[in-house]
Formats: sequence, C-alpha cells, structure tokens
Amino acid sequence: MSFLILLAAMLQGGPTPSMHVAIQPISIGMSHQVDSGPLNESRTVNIILPAGYAKAPAKRYPVLYLIDGGVDQDLLNVAGVALNGGIWGRSADAIIVGVETKDRRRELVGPTGDPELLKKYPTAGSSAAFRAFIRDEVKPLIERSYRTSGQDAVIGESLAGLFIVETYMAEPALFGGYAAIDPSLWWDKEALSKLAATKIGARQKSRPLYIAIAKEQSEEPAAVSRVIAAVRADGARLCFNPRPDLTHATIYQQLSPQALQFLLPPAEAPPAAFGFEVSCSPKS
Repeated sequence: MSFLILLAAMLQGGPTPSMHVAIQPISIGMSHQVDSGPLNESRTVNIILPAGYAKAPAKRYPVLYLIDGGVDQDLLNVAGVALNGGIWGRSADAIIVGVETKDRRRELVGPTGDPELLKKYPTAGSSAAFRAFIRDEVKPLIERSYRTSGQDAVIGESLAGLFIVETYMAEPALFGGYAAIDPSLWWDKEALSKLAATKIGARQKSRPLYIAIAKEQSEEPAAVSRVIAAVRADGARLCFNPRPDLTHATIYQQLSPQALQFLLPPAEAPPAAFGFEVSCSPKS
C-alpha cells in the first residue's frame, strides 16, 4: 500500500484501506549463558557480529569486549558505534562481546578496607573473580566459537572504566588494548591510582591505553594524573583525552567512536574529509 494513500485517508478522517501487516522480530545478536566457576552463578554474554560476518566465511575479526555489556546496559550503544565505525571505515569491523554485570561493586572494584564503603556496599571487592571469569571462561568461549583474529580490546565507563584501569595495572596481557571512559578513580579515596607508579611498567608497554575524563574529574584530577604520569613514564602508547566540556552522563556517547578508532583502527585510514579524529592531550 502506498504510504501517501494511507496518510491521506488518515488526514481526511475517513476509513483507512484494509492492509496486511507482517510482523517479524529484529535479531541483532545472540546470548550465551555461562555457568561460571569464579562467580559461582550463571552469567549472560552477548555477541553481536560484524555486518559482513556471514558473507565472508574465511575472514577473521578482532574482538571488542564490553564491560557492562547487558542488553539493558551499554550493549546497544557501543554495538551501534562499532557497527557504524565499520561501515564508515572509522574503525575496524569487530566482534562485540558484551559481558553483563549484576552487582557492579562486587565485580568491578578491588578489595577495600574502608569501613564506610563496606557498610554501604558489603559485597564490594571481588574484581579478581570477575577478571578470572573473563580470562578463563569468556575469552576461551569466544575464541572457540567465532572467527577471531587474535587482536582484541576492552572498553567500559565509570566503574567499568575503573575495572579496566585495574586490569591494565594488574594483568595487562588479558587484553590487547584498553579504553577507560571517565573511570571512577575516586573510588576508595583514590586507592587504585596511588598504586600506579609501582604497578605500571614494562608489562604495559605494548598495550595501548585510551583514557578520557569528563568535567567532574577534570575539576579534581589528582587520581587520573597519577595514572597518566605512570603511563607516560613507562613510554606506553597512550591517548589521554580530558574533556571538561562533557559530563559523566554525556562523555561515553561522545567519545566511544574515538576510543574504537584509536584501539581498532581500520586497515586503511578514512578520508580526511570525513572529519574523523582522535583527540589526545598534547603530552600523550
């Protein structure tokens, strides 16, 4: 049926012509249920494949691991960014792996001795178990189930960004590249950042790191400054992007395309006329 005929009928207040509407679900990916040993419960891992995955059976793809990757978390936002980046040649086509979280303070922060935090968040402090879940269960599942290239990266914001910085410091070989968008480095009186000078060194040198901070942390930069100083002293590949013009609520949507361009660049650089860029502090 012509849309114009239908619209005209509606505007005239007359009866709309009968029509048959076929309804079909839209499928954008798939979910795996993983019975996790380290977490002692079942967890959801969501997969979204590149647009051309089925049509290129011999091609292998990098993997982008997304922390807070549930359907009702950041999966759809970041998957859209990644798919659009691949379409426009801003970033490489990638397999998106959304790792869902349930209790974010249990899973995304390390142990704390602060009695006030423990009183408010009694489950906090099991980030090592969540890291083991990714290392020992999620990554092997992805590597045996999908055509991966051996290249990967991880992205997350807020507490997920804190987990990513902690992983970069504690187990840098877990991922090939790291993107922490406005990481919650203020957590536990900035305890993680105070370890940066002793935890960042030769092991991180081959692992690119993208860190962006919003207005709130730009106004109190001590924690992120410790991390950035340690990374620069090591000489690792770094993109530090302070954005006081953005807030914690807006920075992820604005800067995730840059983070993917930095960590998963396309085989051929996009035309300059497209205006794609990665903005880094001049000292990066």
